[in-house]
Amino acid sequence: MPSTAKRRWSRELTSVVDGIGISSQGPVLFHGYDPPPGGKWSDDVIPGKLGAFDRASGEECWMVPCEVGYGRGFAVGFGARGQVLVLGPSAHGHRVVRMSVETGEILDEATIPVFDQASFSTERVICCSPGRIFALDPNGLNETWSYSREGERYHQCVPLDGRVLVIFSTRGGGQGLLAFNAKNGEFLEVMIPPLLPVVHGLVATGGVAVLLTESLDKVLEGEAASDLMRSVALHHSAGIRDTLSLIAMSSTGSSMSQPEWIQVLETKDLDELPEASISADSGKLYLERGNQLNALDALSGRPLGVWTVPGLDERVDWTVADGAGLLAEEGRLSVFEFLA
Repeated sequence: MPSTAKRRWSRELTSVVDGIGISSQGPVLFHGYDPPPGGKWSDDVIPGKLGAFDRASGEECWMVPCEVGYGRGFAVGFGARGQVLVLGPSAHGHRVVRMSVETGEILDEATIPVFDQASFSTERVICCSPGRIFALDPNGLNETWSYSREGERYHQCVPLDGRVLVIFSTRGGGQGLLAFNAKNGEFLEVMIPPLLPVVHGLVATGGVAVLLTESLDKVLEGEAASDLMRSVALHHSAGIRDTLSLIAMSSTGSSMSQPEWIQVLETKDLDELPEASISADSGKLYLERGNQLNALDALSGRPLGVWTVPGLDERVDWTVADGAGLLAEEGRLSVFEFLA
């Protein structure tokens, strides 16, 4: 039976939350906006604000206006030396802003191409747009490399062990996984061919990439395919195929070789996108299903803990770092403890 997660603190906000950030140390970040009377702005970019809260107590460290607002393509996180990076639309096109983690002071800013999703590390920020993957230097804020290929569309990216892993699709197929050299953007390999109907999520930690997806029979062979058939046959939902699954692969593996592990979550047809999402940190995978959170060892898939998390099923966003779970609802920010 799941236990109720211990809430470290919760804070009601007058602003609407649209982005959060947390790392293993330092404050938690909140990006939001104040709705105008009547709910209408004069243009498509919603003015933003950025705040930092003490990760232990929830006390406000600072709250400042932020030129980067909310709209298509938005990300907030930590770069080199713990400095805050905010990426997204502004009144002057898409921009990246580097800020002091102690005060919120703007240190630098630059114009960047439009993107849809971004991942942070101390060495670089990787941005993903439908037609291109590109990397930004978190210090100089300049673009260091980019990759695109005719006929490919890109959906999500994560860094892992000197690589960048990217969910991609092709015109004639489904979705798969590519690997690039994180330093220079050199193409390395196709880890999963574009045969999966959809990939709902991609995370990476501890030398392992985990995908939340379905129809693994399209990409598995040999013993792995047999394991999948047994898991589907024994699953309590009694369907004939996996409609929601986890697959974990080493950073240099491929779906045609034996994956680290697989787990079938559902076998019945789902009428809409599944209420499930994943996060990963410090060698642990966190799986959200409604208001329940499961922790697994990322390398083996071994269960580590399960919690009921109040508000998780009404989340705007959530993430985990070093055993602390940051949960954003529309007008509330909370930190829970997930010690597994």
